[in-house]
Amino acid sequence: MSTLPLQSSDHRISTPPSWEIKLLYDGECPLCLREVRFLQKRDAGRGRVAFVDIADLSYDPAEHGGIDYATAMGRIHALLPDGTIIRNVEVFRRVYEVLGMGWVYALTRLPLVGAIADWLYGLWANWRLRLTGRPDLETLLQARHGCASAGGCRPRQEK
Repeated sequence: MSTLPLQSSDHRISTPPSWEIKLLYDGECPLCLREVRFLQKRDAGRGRVAFVDIADLSYDPAEHGGIDYATAMGRIHALLPDGTIIRNVEVFRRVYEVLGMGWVYALTRLPLVGAIADWLYGLWANWRLRLTGRPDLETLLQARHGCASAGGCRPRQEK
């Protein structure tokens, strides 16, 4: 008697992802893009970090832990291969650890330092759009909805 591999309900064999962390980032944020480019260079094509641009009109929350565009725009998020969602400074700690640079955020593991880092990140996240010269979230959501209603907008030019 032979055994068949277990299959999901849609008849595809489930294999674990090759990445160790999936980083959701705003591809229209100039500072975010700068950080992502730095991290991509550190990843050096190894695929340890999956980079997902939430600003891409093809972004599908169902493929990324159910994290919708508005939620992802509010705070940085990442997913682990087991489906765990992480947020805020913990995302940076984990990504930097995966890329062999954990020392950069090591101090933020200390309770007091971590609390201060989370608070500072919260301030940044609340002001990020304004500080980078972008419209507020409501305006971005309306524009995004308008693109979806119109059948899509022109693709963004690579920055």
